[in-house]
Amino acid sequence: MSAMEENGTSLFQAEKGLVLSIVIPVYNERQMLPLLFPRLASVLDPLEINYELVMVDDGSRDGSGHFLAERAAWDEHLKLVRLSRNFGKEAALSAGLAYAGGQAIIIMDADLQDPPELIPDMLQAWREGADVVSMKRRSRAGETWFKQFSAHAFYRLLNRISEVEIPEDTGDFRLLSRKAVNAMSQLSERNRYMKGLFAWIGLPTKVIEYDRLPRAAGTSKWDYPGLMGLAFEGITSFSVAPLRLTMAAGILTALAGILFALWIVAKTLVLGEPVQGYPSLISMITFLGGVQLISIGLLGEYVGKTYFEAKQRPVYLIRDVLRKNKGQALEPFVDTTREMNRSAVNQPQQPVRELMVVKGN
Repeated sequence: MSAMEENGTSLFQAEKGLVLSIVIPVYNERQMLPLLFPRLASVLDPLEINYELVMVDDGSRDGSGHFLAERAAWDEHLKLVRLSRNFGKEAALSAGLAYAGGQAIIIMDADLQDPPELIPDMLQAWREGADVVSMKRRSRAGETWFKQFSAHAFYRLLNRISEVEIPEDTGDFRLLSRKAVNAMSQLSERNRYMKGLFAWIGLPTKVIEYDRLPRAAGTSKWDYPGLMGLAFEGITSFSVAPLRLTMAAGILTALAGILFALWIVAKTLVLGEPVQGYPSLISMITFLGGVQLISIGLLGEYVGKTYFEAKQRPVYLIRDVLRKNKGQALEPFVDTTREMNRSAVNQPQQPVRELMVVKGN
């Protein structure tokens, strides 16, 4: 259950007086960070609200973690959550939500493709009653036509086969209310497709369209194999349509095989034509073998997801949490899954194993 409590609340409840938390996963974004903080400050400081920046270092190797740790020593707005290694963006988002203490939580990337200038509009929608404010991309500057086309096609395919309606052309850039974050904390799956989970909770949602900007610096950390893997994760997490399609293909293939066999028998008995030799037989065996391998592989994907869920490993592990001491110490992160298992077998309560060290500067 990682840093999410089993009772449906965040690891840290909403901090008194804290209005806004901005969760930003960071992986090898050293070039972007000096540009990110001034841009955020230019938008957030004029709002005159109490806010925090929850930066999640997802095992960066380019000095991003060191840069953030140095800044956390003096920046009272910054809360740095460092994971023990690279767990992936979905896990980093989960960690950020667990440590966000605001009444409203905004998720955004560190590359400034999602304009911070839209934050006031998102807060206004939240104040008007929206628990989720999804930001829909009207255009995607700086991306190839193939990436834009494939993203457009994927979102529409996923919506057709998904059990829930997932807003099209939306990324992770969104606002969640405290109620929405507490709802998210009740979802215990290890294989996470966050865009789908945000939609699954079903709370009142407002969609705001915007034009996505090109990266301000650096290069994207996503490659096509990674994007394809994320897309497949989304499909297998929110739909069994591939399994049903495979079953339908198997039925059609079997019917075609029966009809072909009847046709051969009819030609031999009625027309007296000899049975064709090995070419047709080899072709049929090869075709059926390919269909079987695809079916087994697809079934294996679903079985594999079940296997990883059954092991109940944490979604992530925390190395430490850094922030300037404001007179209030952070609590240590504890293994709530282990505590839950103890309760299930009615064993005496023991101190829960501490998994991280929390440092205050």
